[in-house]
Amino acid sequence: MTDNSKITIRNSAELCTVEIEGIIGVPEEWQFEEPSSRVATYEKFRQTVNRIAEIEASEVVVEIRSTGGDVNDALLIHDALRSLPARITTRCFGYTASAATVIAQAASEGCRMISANALYLVHRSSCAAEGNAEELEAKADMLRQTDLRLAELYAARSGGNADDFARLMAENNGDGRWLSPAETVESGLADLIIGEETQPAQPSKTESENPLARGWMRLKAAVAARMADNPTPLPSDDRNILHFGEPQIPATSAAADTQSAIAFDEGQKKAAPSAVLPAEDPSLCDLRRISSNEEAYLSDARSFAR
Repeated sequence: MTDNSKITIRNSAELCTVEIEGIIGVPEEWQFEEPSSRVATYEKFRQTVNRIAEIEASEVVVEIRSTGGDVNDALLIHDALRSLPARITTRCFGYTASAATVIAQAASEGCRMISANALYLVHRSSCAAEGNAEELEAKADMLRQTDLRLAELYAARSGGNADDFARLMAENNGDGRWLSPAETVESGLADLIIGEETQPAQPSKTESENPLARGWMRLKAAVAARMADNPTPLPSDDRNILHFGEPQIPATSAAADTQSAIAFDEGQKKAAPSAVLPAEDPSLCDLRRISSNEEAYLSDARSFAR
């Protein structure tokens, strides 16, 4: 077997980062193999705990990417971290389960973080055992005591009730239940979800490709800002939507800003009484090109003139 446990410590004067990956400590079922083939030797683990206890940085960040391991070793890491005078932050990623959740509780107040994409599992402890009835009963008693201690630890850090955590650990025949980041925070096992990004609502493809739609969105924002600064209707100028003969600007992206400015002016007129320019009756001898409505008007005028 290769070494599947990795505890890396990067220390500096102000900040120390501890990365915990893979299996924590030595799994029970592998304790009796040759040291060279163990997942992690006790000697290596003891050296790591000693290095954690010697950290002098004012801030320690513990990044956890582990599905658990030996609960005894996790408790030793937890206590080593809690003994430090530094501010401790724990960050859980991926599947954070079992003994890894014990280490996660070592953080300072309000500093237990969990990734928005992580899952969190607490469950009853287990072990491999053999022997006579008395020996097996002793093992069972040890497991019950371990479960009680873990439930009390979770309750102490969350401000909850140990019985509630004992029931959570006992779900699914003692295998527990995977919690979402939100459920983890709600249960009190974490303080903050990290990695969440609130994306603004994106317009549909049709809207995003339509310059008029973009101009309308800018218009609404501009009107809201102007009305907030000046809630009284603004005086209108001599332009209004009843005028004809104004140049039409093609609806292209290059003209979007100009269209937006015109649209803004037109929108302001809706907040004030409309105004029209004075107009005269069309001349009877006007030879300019006229519309069909004007032509009908002239025909009627000529008949009245007779």
